[in-house]
Amino acid sequence: MALKQYNPTTPSTRGLVLIDRSQLYKGRPVKALTEGKPKTGGRNNKGHVTSRGIAGGHKQRYRYVDFKRRKWDVEGTVERLEYDPNRTAFIALVRYADDELAYILAPQRLSVGDKVVAGRKTDVKPGNAMEIGQMPVGTIVHNVEMKPLKGGQIARSAGTYVQVVGRDRGMVIVRLGSGEQRYIQSACMASVGAVSNPDNQNQNFGKAGRSRWMGKRPLTRGVAKNPVDHPHGGGEGRTSGGRHPVTPWGKPTKGARTRHNKSTDKMIIRSRHQRKK
Repeated sequence: MALKQYNPTTPSTRGLVLIDRSQLYKGRPVKALTEGKPKTGGRNNKGHVTSRGIAGGHKQRYRYVDFKRRKWDVEGTVERLEYDPNRTAFIALVRYADDELAYILAPQRLSVGDKVVAGRKTDVKPGNAMEIGQMPVGTIVHNVEMKPLKGGQIARSAGTYVQVVGRDRGMVIVRLGSGEQRYIQSACMASVGAVSNPDNQNQNFGKAGRSRWMGKRPLTRGVAKNPVDHPHGGGEGRTSGGRHPVTPWGKPTKGARTRHNKSTDKMIIRSRHQRKK
């Protein structure tokens, strides 16, 4: 998909850059594959704000996307490509040979009418899914499982992908977009190709209201507040927030590491934090 740039005929179109979605299906999603999505406004069951910056936004329905791809050796046809408000990537509606319908993540270069299939080993073609241990070295993949049968967790956002770079100890070595290299069990499923909508990051919404349509409220910077309201507040003139940026509740932020579950560290070969040569 290409980008659409607008002439500044109104203040809201000055600098506006959006994704051209003219090739996507314009109707409603398949009702059986959706459910209602209630809005929280960032509040918990007591009405207290637990996630700031959330409120409003257009009403949405959640689409059930098949991240597991375990319907093996049944060929499906891509009926249409659709916009999904719950993710940055596009989704594809697949009708299988037994007339079952399912949504899958749409990879780049997948078109209406294309055939897709999942199995233990299939053709290396965008949209097909197979065990990552059966893929040739160098293959670009997305929607990669971290544990067999759990469903894809890695590389699901717009434009992302993972590359198979080798095999060792009965497992597959993959390189993530961050530069990290890690082992993946050979029985984990992965889909061929990079995720669709790579231009998503190049959008410019042009006005605050368009973010409000997406459910995002404005957030005031801590350095613009008074000392009573934020640890960064106050000071003479304009300040930067100090050497150790913190949240309004004093917890380290802006780059502080928050990862506590280290159970999969043994699968990491090269950390993304290591200096790149």
